[in-house]
Amino acid sequence: MIKTIAIQGAKGSNHHKVARDYYGNNILLKECMSFDGLVESLLNKQSNQAVMALENTIAGSIIPNYALIDSNNLHICGERYLNIHHHLMALPNQTIEDIKEVCSHPMALLQCKAFFKKYPDIKLIEDVDTAEVAKRIAKNKLKGVAAIAPKIASEIFELEIIEDDIQTMKDNSTRFVILQTERPNNNQINKASLKFQLDHKRGSLAAVLNVLSDCKMNLTKIQSLPVIETLWKYAFFVDVTFDNVEDYKKAKSILEIMATEFKVLGEYKNAKL
Repeated sequence: MIKTIAIQGAKGSNHHKVARDYYGNNILLKECMSFDGLVESLLNKQSNQAVMALENTIAGSIIPNYALIDSNNLHICGERYLNIHHHLMALPNQTIEDIKEVCSHPMALLQCKAFFKKYPDIKLIEDVDTAEVAKRIAKNKLKGVAAIAPKIASEIFELEIIEDDIQTMKDNSTRFVILQTERPNNNQINKASLKFQLDHKRGSLAAVLNVLSDCKMNLTKIQSLPVIETLWKYAFFVDVTFDNVEDYKKAKSILEIMATEFKVLGEYKNAKL
């Protein structure tokens, strides 16, 4: 059976590229213009799995997405890292001097901020998606308007790349996770995403971190989020990698006792070597 994969954005977006790299070409795409829509497509069974960006080396964590995964009880079953290349593209036979407006996703604009300081007359406009802008430029034959999008978008919508690799940091990477509604049966695991809450007392977080260290867990990510409707209380989201699954099981059993709330968001294969 061909899987339907939900992506945030349109064909030609980085989410599309990750889906193609992760699954191959034999998939159906469910294009969602927001992360909320992406989650809804999973919950309503319009898609089998979804690709969701979670963090970027320049912009940091996409914090609302942690809450979306947690509050909707979604499960992380895989991950993918993508080196991000932002290209400025427009209808053919135009130069940077012809461009009056550049529209793109706020994250893409942020990641290309330094480039546009050289062109103060260009108006930067936030839009819902990188590839959707490219699609609109092609469809409506919009001259003087450019998109910031992956190279795949220029190929799909037959746009011309005016400037290559305009991102501020050339080593710019985004981590994407693969989501589904059911807990996966995955035996080949060496990474886990966990959520826990602790009593508000001195040393509680340090004690948990010591347990992870003693159990030979490598902490690759820690992110705190406020607990809704509870003042000054926080939940911690952590990613750990490990060589021995028994060490992980031991750490998990201890954290279940120590934490006031403990939840496994995903157990999967580490995609970053």
